[in-house]
Amino acid sequence: MGKSIRIYLPNETVAGIRHAEIANWTGQALACPRSLFSELREWPEVQRPGVYILFGVNDETGAEIAYIGEAEVLADRLHSHLSGKEFWSELVSFSSKDENLTKAHVRYLEARLVSMAGEAKRYQLENNVAPALPSLPRADRDAMEEFLAFAKTLLGVLGHRLLDPLVVRENAMDPRIAALVKNLPTPAAKVLEPSSVFHLRVSGLHARAVWTDEGMVVFEGSDAALTPASSLTGGAIALRQTLIASGVLANSNEKMIFKRDHMFKTASQAAGIVTGYSINGRDNWKLDDGMTFKQYFESGLDLA
Repeated sequence: MGKSIRIYLPNETVAGIRHAEIANWTGQALACPRSLFSELREWPEVQRPGVYILFGVNDETGAEIAYIGEAEVLADRLHSHLSGKEFWSELVSFSSKDENLTKAHVRYLEARLVSMAGEAKRYQLENNVAPALPSLPRADRDAMEEFLAFAKTLLGVLGHRLLDPLVVRENAMDPRIAALVKNLPTPAAKVLEPSSVFHLRVSGLHARAVWTDEGMVVFEGSDAALTPASSLTGGAIALRQTLIASGVLANSNEKMIFKRDHMFKTASQAAGIVTGYSINGRDNWKLDDGMTFKQYFESGLDLA
C-alpha cells in the first residue's frame, strides 16, 4: 500500500532543516543538522513531548552511531546534548501534531525504538541501558505501535535506516510484538527463503549471504580469510580494517568470523572480503544447486 509523504524545506536546501509528514497521520518528524539547532529550537514542533535520535560517526572505527531519547519538551533536552554529547552531527525528532503524546507514550516509544534499533544492528547505539517498556492500556499501546510504523518509514526517507534489519528472518520478531503489529500499515517485510541463500566455498572458508534491495548481506557466522593477499585492492583492505575495528570481523582459529550480518554494495566486494583477494563474486557466489549469482540474476528470479 503506497504512502504520500510531504517534506518541507524552510531553508530551500536538503542539507538544512526538514519537516516530514505522512498523509493522514498525526505524527511529524523534524531532521536538523547540529549547526542549525539554534534555529530549530524556536519551532513549536519541538516545544512538546516526543522522541529523538542523535546520529553521528565513531571517529576511531568509522561506524555509524546513534543515541535514542525522549523528553517532555524536546527543545530543552536536545539543547542539553549540545554540550553533553559530542559525537552527533544530525538529529531527527518525532512529535504529534495533535499534542496527544503523553510522558508514558514517549517512554514507550523510546523503549521500542531502542529495542528495534538493537535488533536491526545497523548502528552502534550509545544508549548505556535499554529502557524498560512501560505498561500502557491496550488502545494506547496499539496506537504507539502504529506511530512507530510511520516513524520507521519517515526515518528511512530522511536517510537513516536505523530500524530496518539487513535481512528479515522468519520468527525473528518477539511473538508478543508481532501480535501487536501484524495488522498495522507497515511495509511488507522481505522474509529470507532458503532458496535465495548464496554460498561461497574456497580454501576451507564457507560464507553464506543473500541479495537484498541494498546489496549483498553476508551472514553472521560466515568465515573470512585471516590475512589479505597482495591482490586485494587498497579500498578493500581499508574496508576490512574498518570491519575488524568495528567488531564485524573477529579472529577465530586461524580465520576470521563475521560476528554479525554485514551488507556489501556488490557481490564481488563481499567475496573479496571473505576470500582476502580480488575475486569475481558474480561467478563464485552460488546456490545449493550450483547456479551462480550471475545466472540467478540473469534468470529474472527475485533476488530479495
